[in-house]
Amino acid sequence: MSNNSNVVPKRKSYKFAIRSSVYISLVTAASLYLLFSVFEISYPWELLALVFAVVFLSSYFIIQFRVQRFIYRRIKKIYEDVSLLESTSLSKQEIATDMRTLREQVERFAKNKKIEIETLKVRENYRKEFLGNISHELKTPLFTVQGYIDTLIDGAHKDKAIRKKYLQRAQKGVERLTYIVQDMDMITRLEVGDMSLDKEEFDVVELIRQVFDQFEMKAAKKNISLIFDMNYTQPILVYGDQDRIQQVVANLVVNSLKYGRTNGTTEVAIEDLIDNKVIVRVTDNGEGIKAEYIPRLFERFFRVDRTGSRKEGGSGLGLAIVKHILDAHGERIYVDSELGIGSEFSFTLEKVSAKISDMEVVSD
Repeated sequence: MSNNSNVVPKRKSYKFAIRSSVYISLVTAASLYLLFSVFEISYPWELLALVFAVVFLSSYFIIQFRVQRFIYRRIKKIYEDVSLLESTSLSKQEIATDMRTLREQVERFAKNKKIEIETLKVRENYRKEFLGNISHELKTPLFTVQGYIDTLIDGAHKDKAIRKKYLQRAQKGVERLTYIVQDMDMITRLEVGDMSLDKEEFDVVELIRQVFDQFEMKAAKKNISLIFDMNYTQPILVYGDQDRIQQVVANLVVNSLKYGRTNGTTEVAIEDLIDNKVIVRVTDNGEGIKAEYIPRLFERFFRVDRTGSRKEGGSGLGLAIVKHILDAHGERIYVDSELGIGSEFSFTLEKVSAKISDMEVVSD
């Protein structure tokens, strides 16, 4: 068998042979004692001791050689069969002919394999759901674009008004496809560590104001107010990749607008967390999220509302991108939501003031 080279030497067990030899020797000596007693034969006790010793040694060597060899051949076959399975730790251990040790090894092996199988099942379910989601996300804009183009080819292009309207709608479908591809590319690059972060000091208050200005019209369509929790008159300097953190805030604001109530609010607060950290909170009074969905919020294409949220557009990758960007910064994101009341997404950032104060202390 090709795996013979992977099987390590056996670890011998002497307990079975010793115990068996003791039992055989005791039975033999007791039998001689009874035999001598029945026939009233006189015997020296040294004779019984000698018989016991001879029988013990003979039995020990026979049992250790024959039985151990017999068991070893069969157990070795088990180890070799197990070593055919990928990445098993059992095949890397010494072959134990002791039954208790072997049982413990096999139980550990079975437990580890059970965990691996359960993990593979979870991954397989996630893979199927992911492929289904990405298929749906790509299929919808593709079919939309294809439908408008086919209609134009069939003669609708002759009508100037219809031609312009259909081309504009087709353009929106292409834009959505572009968003999906760009976001997928970004997540992939973040996961493999291929995207470098250009960290610098910046004012997070001003960054949030820019995001509010960016989505002011989108918020106005649902009459949602974009507000701070208080009037921030002084800049709050943080350290990170400004463009990426702006994308984090933008995605969280867009998410709150998507699931927010009409005539509602999206409020952003900035608080000191610890000496060198601030926490940014994005809170809305929207529909909220069921507790069972919260652990999956940052999965690619996962949507709490499988129908309504797609009407709002987007790639369905916003929260997944948020998580990856913050992970790349070594920061954390938290979710607190109650169904029917609203949601709060909060994340940490490194505060510059703590670094500056440390430098001042050193210089003093």
